[in-house]
Amino acid sequence: MNLYFTRIKLGSPPKEYHVQVDTGSDILWINCVPCQKCPSKTNLGFSLSLYDAKASSTSKKVGCEDEFCSFISNSDSCQPTIGCSYHIVYADESTSEGSFIRDNLTLEQVTGDLKTGPLGQEVVFGCGSDQSGQLGKSESAVDGVMGFGQANTSVLSQLAATGDVKRVFSHCLDNVKGGGIFAVGVVDSPTVKTTPMVPNQMHYNVMLMDMDVDGVPLDLPPSIVRNGGTIIDSGTTLAYLPQALYDSLIETITARRPVKLHIVEETFQCFSFSKE
Repeated sequence: MNLYFTRIKLGSPPKEYHVQVDTGSDILWINCVPCQKCPSKTNLGFSLSLYDAKASSTSKKVGCEDEFCSFISNSDSCQPTIGCSYHIVYADESTSEGSFIRDNLTLEQVTGDLKTGPLGQEVVFGCGSDQSGQLGKSESAVDGVMGFGQANTSVLSQLAATGDVKRVFSHCLDNVKGGGIFAVGVVDSPTVKTTPMVPNQMHYNVMLMDMDVDGVPLDLPPSIVRNGGTIIDSGTTLAYLPQALYDSLIETITARRPVKLHIVEETFQCFSFSKE
């Protein structure tokens, strides 16, 4: 499995959906009825579901005059007959587009005693009607993406704006079988190592201080500091490095070990070696 996903419920009556947790994007969207190129099955062990606004008694279309629509970059082109819409492009060039809906969201909130309880609130999310790229394929498909970024459009910002929860979330990853815990709210946690976030950035950025290969330090390019650090993105399965740092990494690895490089999919340099 190459992504982290969680369960949420939308609508009245509540219906369950599986969504990818993505700290690198800023909207929640769900595959909706009708949908072009939406996957119909997945290999992740659950059935895919389409959100149907007509089946929810609390769903409302988000109009061009809605304050939420002013947060969207293409709001100036909003057409009253269609309503507030979105078009999002991800790093792998997959896309999702559709219109925004306002409806009830239910998810699990962690309380101070580390127990969970339902948190219900009205939020705005995208009703995806057309997907492309990996989002339209069945392998590892989910019902949508839950953007937990810093923008006003993210679920986290919407929940915090009402004052019902603090603008805090925890994403604890299981290093054995994958999965883990994703929680919204204040969490009483054991002592952990922390690093400060870089302020005034669009994403959750931290400062990369050093890298080494088998104890050999790599020279970090000044651009890493100058450009605001390194993005922490739960929705990205790869580590992206500046070209100079990437070249230095590969050169240092090949200098330390007798490995042969192979180009995979015209992009990735791959190699294998044994400890012996």
